[in-house]
Amino acid sequence: MENRTARLTLLIDPTKKQIFEEICARRDMTSSQVIRHMIREYVLKHGTPEQLARMPIHE
Repeated sequence: MENRTARLTLLIDPTKKQIFEEICARRDMTSSQVIRHMIREYVLKHGTPEQLARMPIHE
């Protein structure tokens, strides 16, 4: 994980949030861990070579 962090705030339907948190808990992961993983996968799939070069190697 990076040394510095930035906050990302989003709005979500309460029912979807509850279901998401239940699924995360069942997998013994926090919602933050899952969201960070999803963002990393999205960036790896859609980022430009220049953007990918700025990605931390170890997360």
